[in-house]
Parts: sequence; structure tokens; C-alpha cells
Amino acid sequence: MNFITSKLIWIFLFVGVVLLMSFLKDSRAKNKKVIFFGDSITQMGAQPGGYISLMKDMLSQQNITNYDLIGAGIGGNKVYDLYLRMPEDVIAQSPDVVVIWVGVNDVWHKSSFGTGTDADKFEKFYRAIIQQLQAHNIKVMLVTPTTIGEKNDYSNQQDGDLNKYSQIIRNIAKDLNLPVCDLHSIFHLYEVNNNTVNADKGILTIDGVHLNDAGNKLAATEIWKVLKDM
Repeated sequence: MNFITSKLIWIFLFVGVVLLMSFLKDSRAKNKKVIFFGDSITQMGAQPGGYISLMKDMLSQQNITNYDLIGAGIGGNKVYDLYLRMPEDVIAQSPDVVVIWVGVNDVWHKSSFGTGTDADKFEKFYRAIIQQLQAHNIKVMLVTPTTIGEKNDYSNQQDGDLNKYSQIIRNIAKDLNLPVCDLHSIFHLYEVNNNTVNADKGILTIDGVHLNDAGNKLAATEIWKVLKDM
């Protein structure tokens, strides 16, 4: 092998390595990082059988490989808690999309602990979260809170407030032209059609709030319907 041939081989090898590295970099860059930002429902959603894990399985079965789905839920969190931990837990991770799912504790803790969130403050902090995310060029998707008790005739203790806070989120979505997955309405319709004995739990939740297998499956399916178009 003469000097020129040897040099050409090394050049071709170098170009090949550069092209391969560029291809791998482009492949990674195409992945859309999605952070699910919320409370214990989202914390449990990242565990096996949770709605985030089910969504990963669902995408894998459809050969959709360009999404990185990450759970950022902490039990007991209210909208104010999300606002405080957002810089480190979300913005620092440089996501492409953030799915905000909060509100149950803001309502539930009013009666259970006396530490809930008044409606005006809920809206203020919710909008502040969106504003900061958008300031970092992060797309935002909203999710309305599901249930605090599964009775389908609006006789659960917190139904009034939960409806009110869900409407606040719908109004924000309309005002800011943001995609919203209205799980509150979707879960209620499911209860009407399937909760024939008007049970307080056991249809979509294990305790009236936290999702069971059916609830996780429904949440994963409905959230993906909105997320896939972002």
C-alpha cells in the first residue's frame, strides 16, 4: 500500500466517523423531551403501570421512538409548590414540552388539611408557571384535575370547587390559545357510562383520587391524543 492510498483510506475513515457522529447527534436532537409536571398522580404515573409508563409502552408498540417522557410529580404538591420547584425540576432540564397536571390538592386540602389554594391565587400561580415556561421557549399543555370521589351525580363533597378550578384551567387555555386535555370532563363521562352503582371509588381510582389501572390507561390515551399534535 503506497502513501497516497493509505492517506485516502484515513481520510475516508475520518469523514465516515464525522458523518456517523453527525447522524447520531441529529437523531438525538429529534427526540422531543416531555416533562409531566404535577402531584402524586404524576409521581405514581411514572411508576410501572402508571399513565406515563403506559404511554411509553403505547408509543413503543406504535414504533414511535422520538419522545422522551419524564415524570416530575411530587405527592401533596399544589400549584404554588410547582411554581417554586419549576426552575430546578423543569426549566433546568430544557424540555420541549411541559404537561401541567395540578389542582386536586389545591381543592382537596381545603377540607382535609385547611391548606388548599383559593381560586384567585390558583389562577395567579398557574398563569405564572405558564409565563415562565414560555419565556424559555417551552411549549405548554394543560390538564384539568380528574376526581375527588367518583360519584357521577355531582354529589362528591368537592365537586363544586373541582368544577370551578377545572373551568379556570379551561379559561386559561382558551385565553392563551394552549392545548388542554380536559380529563375532568372525560372522567365524568366515563363515570356516567360505567359507574352504574354510583360508587365513590374503584372505577377509575383506588381511593377516589389516585388512578387505578383503568384510570391510568384512560389518562395515557387521552393525554396522548393532545400531546401528539404539539
